[in-house]
Amino acid sequence: MSDGEKNENDEYMKKNTDFRRKKKPTTERKRRGRSPSKSEAVVDIEDIMFSIDNVQTIRASLLDWYDRSRRDLPWRSLDKGEPETRAYGVWVSEIMLQQTRVQTVVQFYNRWMLKWPTVQHLSRASLEEVNEMWAGLGYYRRARFLFEGAKMIVKEGGRFPRTVSSLRKIPGIGEYTAGAIASIAFGEVVPVVDGNVIRVIARLKAISGNPKDPKLIKQVWKAAAQLVDLSRPGDFNQALMELGATLCTPTNPSCSTCPVFDHCEALSISKHDSSVLVTDYPAKGIKIKQRHDYSAVCVVEILESQGTPELGQSSRFLLVKRPDEGLLAGLWEFPSVSLDGEADLSTRRESINSLLSKNFGLEAKKNFEIVNREDVGDFIHIFTHIRLKIYVEHLVLCLKGEGSKLFRKQEKKSILWKCVENKVMSTMGLTSSVRKAYAMVEKFQAGKTSSSSNCALPRKKQKS
Repeated sequence: MSDGEKNENDEYMKKNTDFRRKKKPTTERKRRGRSPSKSEAVVDIEDIMFSIDNVQTIRASLLDWYDRSRRDLPWRSLDKGEPETRAYGVWVSEIMLQQTRVQTVVQFYNRWMLKWPTVQHLSRASLEEVNEMWAGLGYYRRARFLFEGAKMIVKEGGRFPRTVSSLRKIPGIGEYTAGAIASIAFGEVVPVVDGNVIRVIARLKAISGNPKDPKLIKQVWKAAAQLVDLSRPGDFNQALMELGATLCTPTNPSCSTCPVFDHCEALSISKHDSSVLVTDYPAKGIKIKQRHDYSAVCVVEILESQGTPELGQSSRFLLVKRPDEGLLAGLWEFPSVSLDGEADLSTRRESINSLLSKNFGLEAKKNFEIVNREDVGDFIHIFTHIRLKIYVEHLVLCLKGEGSKLFRKQEKKSILWKCVENKVMSTMGLTSSVRKAYAMVEKFQAGKTSSSSNCALPRKKQKS
């Protein structure tokens, strides 16, 4: 569950969520041989709380299972370390894990901690370095929050906040991340609720309702607060999340090996009614229809001198810095323009020409010569709720006359764009879409070179 990210579906859900849970089958129903149907009587979601006896047995069962079965993850190896070091490690891992799979995070986490082992080390980095290290994880705003948070902690004395209330003051740390750090690193008895925990508790109490609804989430936080173990709050919170991540999964739960299956009302109901499945709890969220956007990207390559346009020769690429606020804030990309919809090559080039002239003072024939210009292709890039079609073209140019001076003058004057040598491209913190555009150009050029070489080879003599 991502901290600080607004669910665009909230308003719709407030009007359309059914906060109900199914009753467990009664003894009389069993005697009559009749199972409860999905339309049977329900009770209010306020009844989500657990009995005292259930709380004790759920705590013991989950902690015993976690001690035996927990995954070996690098941020858990810090459990016996200094609280400050453990807090920093938990913080980094939790921010990385938002919107990203565990298997992907492990390698990024290890590299990050090797480079910046403490919050003090991170505070001395630059945003450029942080973005480079983050490249490939996506949602770059998370990296910026880590960086800004580290600077804030060091500025205020360097002592890591130890409670949920103080942690919430750090940029990018919401209720979930604050609870994780406070309970795991400092032993504060507070709950942690992410998508996994919502699913587990919804099944334990047979809650039918949309898992993204704010009212349902609020009730789950109350139930999780009741369950959290007083002596091992951090381990219990991790156990609850681990259960949802490994056994109580969205589509294929392993109920037979679940340590708390005998407390699961969803499982009990499904055993007495074949039309009800454990996966019916919680209700499936309504998917938001993706917005279709279109963009034209121009990979501008500037040759140091006239020659054949090959990526291996001495050249530079024009990169533009995105605004400091909004989507992909502060990251570098190739010059691009938004399109109203599907557009032909002529329309796209007209838009790109206007951009180059207006923002960089680059005009064909006037201050640069086109060495080569080709349509490379297109690809689809998916953001959370945006399906972006990106058209890619490769423009190879050679500056002439006043163009070279004009370019150097602008480069010194503005930090919104820069020219980067091709050998530096691979070391920069570029987004996956920028890397894909560059890879398309490389592949296209390599294909042309290979084709030219084959054409130059003498044909084999045909057998008679």
